[in-house]
Amino acid sequence: MLRHEARPGRLIAGLVAMATAVLYAGDAAGAWHTAWFTALPLLCGGLLVAAVVGTTTQSARRRRAQTASSENTGAPTSTSGSQAIK
Repeated sequence: MLRHEARPGRLIAGLVAMATAVLYAGDAAGAWHTAWFTALPLLCGGLLVAAVVGTTTQSARRRRAQTASSENTGAPTSTSGSQAIK
């Protein structure tokens, strides 16, 4: 059993934030040069993708929960009266 549900949108957002941090850390260390405006499109694009993935995942979970609950709406088998309760 899993300890918690997977959250792919949060995973993507975290990976994008870490990639931005690595870019600027490399720039600060002198390994390469990163333009000052790089973070804005990288973070905005990454957060947009994370939002789309999170919304899609939530929609799929909601649809799966509705399908599972609608399958159990039939009458129980013991309503015919043929089974006596002791």
